[in-house]
Amino acid sequence: MTTTAPARSTDRPAGSDREAGWRDILALVLARGGTRLRLIAGAVRPLAWVLAGAALGCLLIALPLGWIELAVIALVLAIVLVLCTLFLIGRTAYDITLDLARTRVVVGERAVGALTLANRGSRAILPSRVVLPVGAGRGEFGIKRLAPGEEAEELFAIPTHRRGVVSVGPVSVVRGDPLGLFERAHRRDDPIDLFVHPRTIAFDGQSLGFLRDLEGLPASDLSRDDVSFHALNEYQPGDDLRRVHWRSSARTGVLMVRQYEETRRSHFVIGLSRASSEYAEAEEFELAISLAGSVGLRAIRDAQHVELRVQGRALASGTGKQLLDSLAGVEEGRAKDGGLAALAGTVAAHMPLSSVVVLVGGSRTSPEELRAACARLPFGSRVLAIVADLGEAPSLRRIGEADVITVGALEQLPLALGKVLA
Repeated sequence: MTTTAPARSTDRPAGSDREAGWRDILALVLARGGTRLRLIAGAVRPLAWVLAGAALGCLLIALPLGWIELAVIALVLAIVLVLCTLFLIGRTAYDITLDLARTRVVVGERAVGALTLANRGSRAILPSRVVLPVGAGRGEFGIKRLAPGEEAEELFAIPTHRRGVVSVGPVSVVRGDPLGLFERAHRRDDPIDLFVHPRTIAFDGQSLGFLRDLEGLPASDLSRDDVSFHALNEYQPGDDLRRVHWRSSARTGVLMVRQYEETRRSHFVIGLSRASSEYAEAEEFELAISLAGSVGLRAIRDAQHVELRVQGRALASGTGKQLLDSLAGVEEGRAKDGGLAALAGTVAAHMPLSSVVVLVGGSRTSPEELRAACARLPFGSRVLAIVADLGEAPSLRRIGEADVITVGALEQLPLALGKVLA
């Protein structure tokens, strides 16, 4: 005879479901209420809190002591607060368009933009104040009342006296009272980046590549296996038998193998030091950036594969636009990032097949630091060091196997490079 165990009931009490439902509703109400309270608290300016506290304090003192004067002050302050809150009522549903004439300019060039606000709704929008952040500053515009279908356009200029990446926006529509007690802001649109490129100079002359790629001239280094034939040599133990030249071997009676000149893919690397201790002043650092940008643009025009490196990271430099955009955002580094020698070590570690390396630093870089930096670079690379030294005449010297040029102004760069490439 088989006995069956009684089945366990899986039904939950109805009261438990109701309690869970009420908890969910209460949590939702509290969440929405908290959001509303945060929005309301965000609209209250510090002065409004002070006035509210003063009104409450006057009322608490006036009631037990019967001071009518304090009660009147509390009533007046309360009326002022209530009246000012009425200015927050109203729609700010503008259709906002932020447009820059150009998103890339050179230092000193004029940069302008336009801010257009349109009322696409069926009701008028009361006067508002529009705040437009521009970099570290901000501009404010007073917008008049806009009827349905009406537009308002504001033109503005962006300061470009310094290199950098200037973030324009996001636009904030602010509704507030004349006393500045309350302020309600709504953000509209996304910010736009304005790239203020460093000054550069274009120059002609001999290619900066020094070494050509497979379609050009080979290097002077010899190799057992490459594509540019150099000569026939007698076989040595360890030579690849596939490189044996059998006709010459049969004619001479000695086993002869082919020898090649080494060809390298042109790999142009620019190392820009960000160490503040290597520059005498901020303008010297800007000169170094302009020098690096000018050399990089020339190398790109020569169809070189250019890589730009600073302490801590590699920068995009595949095209001239990418190179200048990257240089626009370069800032001086920290002491722990190291100087020119540390940067050279990073170049050697990450780009061991560099054919040309250009190091750019400041006037406070010592000869010992330059020598150590050049010694760390990959063996066989052509090394050029450019020292930015404001006001100095262009000069050329040798440190080890590297050419070192000193440039005191951007316009001197073609003359200084001419000495190297002569």
